[in-house]
Amino acid sequence: MHRISWRIVLAATLLMSSLARASADDGAIIDRWYSALLVADRTELSDLLADDVRMKLDDIGVVQTKEDFIASIDEWRGAVAGAAIRHRIEKSENGETTVLACYDFPNNDTLMRETFTVAGGRIVASTQTAVAQDCSGY
Repeated sequence: MHRISWRIVLAATLLMSSLARASADDGAIIDRWYSALLVADRTELSDLLADDVRMKLDDIGVVQTKEDFIASIDEWRGAVAGAAIRHRIEKSENGETTVLACYDFPNNDTLMRETFTVAGGRIVASTQTAVAQDCSGY
């Protein structure tokens, strides 16, 4: 009996360790995402996105494919020039990470809540919703 309970504890510990590692890996992917987004790095962004990703922009009712998103990078490059992006993870569990992101553009700020689903080291889904027209709530 003592041997069985020790094995259960070991299995639970290993499971929790792997979940914590997966969450940390997801956080690293999210950090890479915002770094690449700030400089409009098409190659890095493409590497981070799964081929079948769906990116939902709630406020404007648009769902983008990977191809749609990558095609918009040139326009984004102009919009993000001189900007800063601050982000912090609000929660991360079961492959889904929710982020509060402040986009500090030269002429205005906007606060967004963004949810990413990560699988196999790539973003497979993302949803973006505006929270406020400034970053005072960040």
